[in-house]
Amino acid sequence: MPTGIHKKRKHPYSTGKLINVFRKIHRITAVYLFVIFFIVSVTGLLLGWKKHSGGIILAESYKGTSSDFKKWLPIDSLYLNASKIFHDSISSTLPSELERIDIRKEDGMIKFVFNEGFWGIQLDGVTGKLLHIERRRADFIEKIHDGSIIDYYSGTNGVFKLVYTSVIGLALLVFTITGFWLYFGPKRLRKLKQERLQKILLRKQKIRERRISSEEPKEHGL
Repeated sequence: MPTGIHKKRKHPYSTGKLINVFRKIHRITAVYLFVIFFIVSVTGLLLGWKKHSGGIILAESYKGTSSDFKKWLPIDSLYLNASKIFHDSISSTLPSELERIDIRKEDGMIKFVFNEGFWGIQLDGVTGKLLHIERRRADFIEKIHDGSIIDYYSGTNGVFKLVYTSVIGLALLVFTITGFWLYFGPKRLRKLKQERLQKILLRKQKIRERRISSEEPKEHGL
């Protein structure tokens, strides 16, 4: 009866099978999500360069008269000016509802960002005069990047973005795991095959030595 417990070694064929499974998962994920990965990579690249696009992707911030809040007009008066400019210069039909207000004290400027159409209006905080009408391309690209562009046009209130980012996150996790195994697996497979070959050679050598040792007494007996 065996006196010890031998640890079962990983067979190289099972490792090779696992590599094939991971390779198939990696390939299928890449095929079905190729377009999404392409969009995410391109929009991410554009967003990374938005501050260095010369005002094409991200509009430049214009300077107003003064950074002293005491000299500024009230926010409601500035908003009325921005709303009037929006209807006169951008669209008379789109609602002038705000997404947010950016106050740039150091620039003496206030920016009104509107919900509809990706528009922004920069005003002088002191005089309320128009400094710049900007097309917010960076916001549009960002919505494409995170999938919220579908929610924006369909009014699904962030549902698509949640599903989209979850799928992308899980896909990248699968890519990371399978990609690592496709790199590490073949090395492990070669090591297992070498160990198996060494064991076979060692076993053959022991059998040969036993055969030689068993033949020696017979020769002495002669």
